[in-house]
Amino acid sequence: MDFTEVLNPRTIITHLKVNQKAEALEAMAELFAEAGVIGDKEQYIKDVYVREEMGATGIGGYIAIPHGKSKAVTPGAAIAVLDHEIEWESLDGAGAKVIILFAVGADHEAAEEHLRLLTMFSKRLGDRAVVSRLIDADTAEEVMLAFTDDGCIRKEEPDEE
Repeated sequence: MDFTEVLNPRTIITHLKVNQKAEALEAMAELFAEAGVIGDKEQYIKDVYVREEMGATGIGGYIAIPHGKSKAVTPGAAIAVLDHEIEWESLDGAGAKVIILFAVGADHEAAEEHLRLLTMFSKRLGDRAVVSRLIDADTAEEVMLAFTDDGCIRKEEPDEE
């Protein structure tokens, strides 16, 4: 599994204007619903809140990775880049500016996939340059580039004649 299999421009939003976690999760679940990733948006949101009650999903550095194990989902990730920091329980006490919401199933196979997703994203989010590019992203393409390759747009070198 790699980012090209998980990232979908239809489930990425930049400049999201929300003031609370609930608004962000609602907007992101709607992206999933519109993209056909989840079948029951209300149940999915309830499942995310069950996980939120277990402990902080803010990993620090203005990044939050909420998730919920739910039936009738297609594995995926929704990403929101917010216009401003919102309150979010996190390991470093900072709020969230970038939210990565996972859709994962509830069976054993889905649990393994969930761990693969967390590992894959965590590796990239450990790079401060990636986090900076995410926070500054203006488009879904820029978000996707932050996770793929080295996250940099390579300029074509002119052909020498």
